[in-house]
Amino acid sequence: MMISPRFMKELKAVKVACVKLRQLEASKKNQVLLNLAKLLIENSKKILVANKKDLKANTHQSAAYIDRLTLTDKRIVAMSEGLRAVAALEDPVGEMVEKRILENSLTLKKVRAPLGVIFMIYESRPNVATEAFSMAFKSGNAIILRGGKESKNSVAVIYSLIKKALKSAGVDIKSALGIVDYNRTIVDQLLRQKDLIDIVVPRGGEKLIAHVQAKSLMPVIKNDRGLCHVYVHEDADLEMAKQIVVNAKTSRPSVCNALETLLVNSKVAKQFLPVLIAALKPFDMKYFICRESYKTLGLSKNEKQFSIASEKNYNTEYLDFKLNIKIVQDIEEAFRHIEKFGSKHSEAIITENKDTARLFQSQIDAAVVYWNASTRFTDGFEFGLGGEIGISTQKLHVRGPVGLRELTSVRWIVDGQGQIR
Repeated sequence: MMISPRFMKELKAVKVACVKLRQLEASKKNQVLLNLAKLLIENSKKILVANKKDLKANTHQSAAYIDRLTLTDKRIVAMSEGLRAVAALEDPVGEMVEKRILENSLTLKKVRAPLGVIFMIYESRPNVATEAFSMAFKSGNAIILRGGKESKNSVAVIYSLIKKALKSAGVDIKSALGIVDYNRTIVDQLLRQKDLIDIVVPRGGEKLIAHVQAKSLMPVIKNDRGLCHVYVHEDADLEMAKQIVVNAKTSRPSVCNALETLLVNSKVAKQFLPVLIAALKPFDMKYFICRESYKTLGLSKNEKQFSIASEKNYNTEYLDFKLNIKIVQDIEEAFRHIEKFGSKHSEAIITENKDTARLFQSQIDAAVVYWNASTRFTDGFEFGLGGEIGISTQKLHVRGPVGLRELTSVRWIVDGQGQIR
């Protein structure tokens, strides 16, 4: 299937709007975001009615999936507050990163500039639409949004509100394009439009990420899975460790910064694991544990909540009330396990020893590495970035929460007085 002439015309219009955005003043950008924040609250009932249609069409999905798809009054308020937070941030466009004057009196300034047209592909979470739009728009980028069909009714309303917010501020409504045709071949065609799209940002499951990487002719900012670990060291404050593990696993298991595998030092496993299992009892957790954990907990084969963990389990991002547990002999074994199975997203150590913590933080190859804190903080809003377009697990251009500055690149502005070489 080829892109229709009408759709190609829309894509070209986004590219034209992108050029205008480079010069758009910060006050105008903020006006759009504040307009949208207000529109979300004013149209919350309309959004929730649409969201109920999406939920009704997806009753067969898992509880965690439904959680990602669900919008509530509270979540819409959070979406609105997120927009206001981004509006309050400093505009990164034009920010001077470096300045130098050469011996020949040329003045060089390295400044931030927008990336251009961003093609954002996301799956079931409808609130991603406003967050991604706000981050792209405030950093001077045009954006093409393509969500999953599961949230089609919800995002259709949100896309219309984005257009309304742009129009009411006198900004070209073509600065944002929400795709409501869910034919999968359209995505493949868009991934080849390197003359019209500058950056692709996939945010979803492993299959989506792999597909985009294989097909895209443009650079990709990869927001890969979050196979996050917490390692409880032999000198950990076990009460703190319990609270952190419970939070990291249960506060919202359906998101990428949730805990998937717990590593426990053998010297504290017998003391810690029974207490943790008791704390997790209200959540009806399903466990995949190593054989030593089985022995430590004194479990029988009839315990339905517990299964022996396989390599497949250790390599699985559940996004659900499921948890891997492995007892390790020392920190070196923890390093080896995380190196083998980690997704380079977020990892944590619980220890009272600063040197041990710093060793862990320097040794572990991940976008965010915590000492005595929950992995759930890996989030653009929590990091004070106003929001995020995703959590990058790659190493080039950006790593970790992708905020406003991460949606710019740098270029050189050079002033002379007739110098020649």
